[in-house]
Amino acid sequence: MLDFQLKIKKEHEDYSVGELIAKNFKISSRMLTKLKNNDGIKLNGEHITVRGRVKEGDVLSLIFPQEKSKNVVPVELPLNILYEDDELLIVNKPKDMPVHPSLNNYTNTLGNAVMYYFKDIPFVYRPVNRLDRDTTGIVIISKSAYAHNHLSKQMQKDIFKKTYTAVTVAPPIPANGIINAPIRREQESIIKRVVAPDGQVAITEYETLYEKDGRGVVKVLLHTGRTHQIRVHFAHIGFPLLYDYLYGTEVEGKTFMLHCTELEFLHPITEKPMKITCEPEFNL
Repeated sequence: MLDFQLKIKKEHEDYSVGELIAKNFKISSRMLTKLKNNDGIKLNGEHITVRGRVKEGDVLSLIFPQEKSKNVVPVELPLNILYEDDELLIVNKPKDMPVHPSLNNYTNTLGNAVMYYFKDIPFVYRPVNRLDRDTTGIVIISKSAYAHNHLSKQMQKDIFKKTYTAVTVAPPIPANGIINAPIRREQESIIKRVVAPDGQVAITEYETLYEKDGRGVVKVLLHTGRTHQIRVHFAHIGFPLLYDYLYGTEVEGKTFMLHCTELEFLHPITEKPMKITCEPEFNL
């Protein structure tokens, strides 16, 4: 969705085009290859290789190819937009909506709703963070590979902060704490995860906000991002999420209450700190 331009100054003249790109833009090697293959690197409007040289007054342009997701069909579905700019679309995902299409969920996903919203322009569906089908709350969709790459790197470096609100079967004991317990896939299951010594590092910090009708409403800060981490960890300490059919007690017609309440990150272009919040609507 975006192109970049750099006006060459006197101090740039000792650099090659490739060196200038590496110095001034957060471009991954994969993105650079795509630019090369699509004639996307230009100097004063003309194609130039990364080995090319520049002089003061030149304009170096990076022009990203316009693409479109081929396997995500546009479907008119409700889309609750929390924030949008030239690089980001941030939405509040409802319950019972997968983030990605799959074999049995081809037209009922967040991806379908986003592709319909952008139906009149070439668009690639790139969710930055992912939520389970029944987890509600904030999802960021990047409008360019550049923005997606930048935010993905923030996740790897723990710059990207994710806070959730969850309802547990009872207020956890202790009321506040850190759960540090490795997680891996259960050997006989494709979906289910389990705490195990040979699992991946998983750290969950929590604070009990209040108790209602004997249940706990808990604020959760993730320090790692393992599949089902919150659900697995609270089950591990003996306080599973209320109505969690996989890690707690299944109740017909009910599902767990887990909501992505807050995301903190640096904007991929301006690098200014951003905080997006969205309060849950739990029916306790």
